[in-house]
Amino acid sequence: MESPPVVVGQRVRAVLDVALRVPSLFITDAILNLPHDASAGFLSLLLQLALRLLGVVASIVVLVLSRRALFKFYMITAALALAATSVLVSYYATLHLNFSRASYSAALGLEFLPSNGPSLWMTLIVLQLIFGIGFITLLQVQSYSQLIILDLLIPTVGFIIELPLGVQQILVFISALVLILYTVACLAFRFRWFYYSTKYTVLLLKHMYQVYGIQLMVEDAWKKIHFPDVLRVFWLTRLATQAVFLFYVVRESSSDAGEVSYFIPWNDLSELVCNLIINGCDSTLTVLGMSAVISSIAHYLGLGILAFIGSTEEEDKRLGFVAPVLFFILALQTGLSGLKPEERLVRLCRNMCLLLTAVLHFIHGMTDPVLMSLSASHVSSYRRHLPVLLVSVCLFVLPVLLSCVLWHYYALNTWLFAVTAFCVELCLKVIVSLTVYTLFMIDGYYSVLWEKLDDYVYYVRSTGSIIEFIFGVIMFGNGAYTMMFESGSKIRACMMCLHAYFNIYLQAKNGWKTFMNRRKAVKKINSLPEVKGSESREIDDVCAICYQEFHTSARITPCHHYFHALCLRKWLYIQDTCPMCHQKVYIDDDSKENASVSNNNGFVAPNEEPAQPDADREADQELEEQNLSEDDSVECDDEEWTTEPHNSTSEEHVSDDTDSLGE
Repeated sequence: MESPPVVVGQRVRAVLDVALRVPSLFITDAILNLPHDASAGFLSLLLQLALRLLGVVASIVVLVLSRRALFKFYMITAALALAATSVLVSYYATLHLNFSRASYSAALGLEFLPSNGPSLWMTLIVLQLIFGIGFITLLQVQSYSQLIILDLLIPTVGFIIELPLGVQQILVFISALVLILYTVACLAFRFRWFYYSTKYTVLLLKHMYQVYGIQLMVEDAWKKIHFPDVLRVFWLTRLATQAVFLFYVVRESSSDAGEVSYFIPWNDLSELVCNLIINGCDSTLTVLGMSAVISSIAHYLGLGILAFIGSTEEEDKRLGFVAPVLFFILALQTGLSGLKPEERLVRLCRNMCLLLTAVLHFIHGMTDPVLMSLSASHVSSYRRHLPVLLVSVCLFVLPVLLSCVLWHYYALNTWLFAVTAFCVELCLKVIVSLTVYTLFMIDGYYSVLWEKLDDYVYYVRSTGSIIEFIFGVIMFGNGAYTMMFESGSKIRACMMCLHAYFNIYLQAKNGWKTFMNRRKAVKKINSLPEVKGSESREIDDVCAICYQEFHTSARITPCHHYFHALCLRKWLYIQDTCPMCHQKVYIDDDSKENASVSNNNGFVAPNEEPAQPDADREADQELEEQNLSEDDSVECDDEEWTTEPHNSTSEEHVSDDTDSLGE
């Protein structure tokens, strides 16, 4: 187990790894949002475009750096910033400080330095020492470090001995030139390391692309740079900065009006929140940041619901991925970031309503398997059933309330029609789930096997699937109308094609396949001979699928095994073989006459006579009976293996006779 200081150090490095990537997004967002000067010439526009492209590429390179390279980059940047600050402080002192009178003239009238001479130059010396030590430490200078500190102190010495102003400026210039040359020399000396590091990174990416493909390579880079966390911090920092600025503006306007208060009026507060929301999605990067925040909220919401209903499925933890992807697709589809501020707020609210209905549909997909497993396994604990039922009731009530509120405040349009259709579809899904849950609970309450249960469940689920398919077709028509007459776009057309393929074509194909498989299974079950009433109760065996006795009826396979009709039909949905011997389940007219002996336990159905074997078969059976009487350790399975070939032989003789008669 790692010690607490090590854990704290790892967490600090992880936080810095995220925080140091955020400025790259701010720079990229600022570059992308710069206004275009339409009056500029062609060369000027080309130069602006090249500079913007260079800035974006440099920001992206810094964003995708590894943690070690990122820390080194910021160390070099901080060292350069300290060197520039040292030079600016020296130049400022030559222009504004007067050591003879121990005073200075500041632009804003602020006097933050000491008023007497010795304290003033001592302060400058301490500042230059701090800048020099910081520069040496961050740049990791191993030689000539004392000369660097001396170079930074030379202009201060010129101030102290009161050299002429021109000489002081020359000293500042010489100190800055020496510092620049030394910095360039250090960076040039490290250029070799930078070249080999870049070459190694390129070769590593090339190898990953050849071995794993572009998808895994992007996923690996996505995880290494913690891109969702970076987007989340970027969006929240931007929002907090704008909130502070707007709060200051509102406070200043209130103070100008003669109202001094630490609290913002409700009208101003609502307007401030609306402005923050509008500015929070005014570009593609901010939309990505809002998607990251929605991802975090949806992730913890999904984990809370899974813990509440007691589910452990890993596939159900994808809500944190599905919700932001849907939000970003809706934003691109509606052109959210390019709308006017007032239209953007309305469109964002509409997209949030659509996203809410999609999240509720996903939550229903999480609760439905748990509901079915509790009812099918006949769990009697009310504490297990109550949370899932409560979530199901909420999934029914929330869409109804949302539809009522929207219909109360808005007139009918394509957006409201889509939200209402999604809400009605969700309510129908909940009704189907609760109906199936009730049927299974009724089946678990009685000890007798309910053979019609599978039919009722199939009818309920197929009805729900048909209604869902109809809603899919209606939503496709609504989207087509929106694309043709309201706001058509390439993204909307692509989404409609995906909707038509996944929600209409595949759903219809799978539904028809299920119907045909069920029809074939029912046809095969009906073709098998059946034992009913008291005859089924005389079978001294259980069903090999459900391990329950035969109370009402049983079906006999061509290989002479007994099963419940419901159990065998469920088995035939999956594969067309016998669960016991894996022979193909089929029935013809000749085998029906001989389907009397069960290989489960040698039971012969009452009122039925076994097929008469020929002379060779009777002789073999007499020998086998003698062997069985002599050795009691021989079991029934051996008898099955010896009798089955003779059955097949007799069947072959019968088929040959039938063929000869036909000829």
